[in-house]
Amino acid sequence: MLDDLKVACVFLTRLPVRLSHEVSLRDLADAVYAFPVVGVLVGAAGGFAYVLLGQIGLAGLPAAVLALMVMVAITGALHEDGLADTADAIGAGSNRQRALEVMRDSRIGSYGAVAVALALLARASAYGLFWEPGFFLRAAVCAAAVSRAAIPVVMLLQPSAKSSGLAASAGRPEPGRVYAAVGIAVALALLLLSGAAFKALAAAALAAAAAAWWLGRRFGGCTGDTLGAVQQAAEIGFLMALATELSRG
Repeated sequence: MLDDLKVACVFLTRLPVRLSHEVSLRDLADAVYAFPVVGVLVGAAGGFAYVLLGQIGLAGLPAAVLALMVMVAITGALHEDGLADTADAIGAGSNRQRALEVMRDSRIGSYGAVAVALALLARASAYGLFWEPGFFLRAAVCAAAVSRAAIPVVMLLQPSAKSSGLAASAGRPEPGRVYAAVGIAVALALLLLSGAAFKALAAAALAAAAAAWWLGRRFGGCTGDTLGAVQQAAEIGFLMALATELSRG
């Protein structure tokens, strides 16, 4: 289990994790149940950053933005990059092969830049409402964990849209490992957020399902980039529902 967690950290973050053996993308499929645990680490880093910033007198939206920057830095903007590439591919037109070629291009176009900017704005606006440090920490941990649990579900249900790349090389994970990832994320959200978790979980699932369905139809399956886009959609859905529930309370 520790090795699987290390593999997940190597692929999903920039954390300085050392492995005792060489790993392949297939190892990533075996480690999918650890994706929510990686999310816990990412969310906790952002949450503790918010707590520390509050201790020195910075709170509210400025502290939330800086905490979000910490989370993005830990992941190396991996999922944001996937969202950007996916948006650029969508903007390339209806030709599937042309769109996949654009997706492979590491350069970010106007569609990608706008998509990432809006995604960051959506997340920052929600986090900015979580003034209480303890709630911010719990929300960040759960949002990061739940959204990363959506990735293995898509890997299981959709074929790879390309013959090469992350989704193709990793292959489909074992169903039991996918169920474990979802179970860990759901249990964590219910434990930390109690009743507020239900609507947030439902919103995350709906956002991830809608994004995965549409992107799967558009590109003929999933890619590493569309998996990143699904993660972003799930996280935004979770945070928006949580923010709405908080404002009503």
